[in-house]
Amino acid sequence: MSIVLVGGGARSGKSRQALALAREAGSRLAFVATAQAGDAEMQERIALHRQDRGPEFTTFEEPLAVAEVIEREGGRFDVMVVDCLTLWLTNAMFAETPPREFVDVAAGSRARVILVTNEVGCGIVPENALAREFRDRAGRLNQQAAEAAVEVYWMVFGCALRMK
Repeated sequence: MSIVLVGGGARSGKSRQALALAREAGSRLAFVATAQAGDAEMQERIALHRQDRGPEFTTFEEPLAVAEVIEREGGRFDVMVVDCLTLWLTNAMFAETPPREFVDVAAGSRARVILVTNEVGCGIVPENALAREFRDRAGRLNQQAAEAAVEVYWMVFGCALRMK
């Protein structure tokens, strides 16, 4: 169907905007969560996200195989929210077997796919090679997603600016 990309900095309102767009686009809603609850802070963040989206979303917790979830489940839903690309990229960078990239799969899905991502390139150049590699790969992934998207939103201070 189509991709919508919602990006911005930390705590800019990306997830809230993605959920609002999903609710406007249909009633059969899915959420693909890429976060992993590795510590108490992440457990709390995940719990808050679950509370924010409520029971109307069917949730798939999948840190790596996002393409497979979209392929397998896309026909059952009007909208699938993937939150988020940069957490997926982090998981992929540390995986022993790199997962399939999923932007092309999302573009071909029968469901509208809303991708949430962090903009990490607006700050200083990171001091270590791994952080620079992550920043560069995230930038390329975000560009790929934006190119495939029919709508792109930039979130700042909880406000959405439609870029495309």
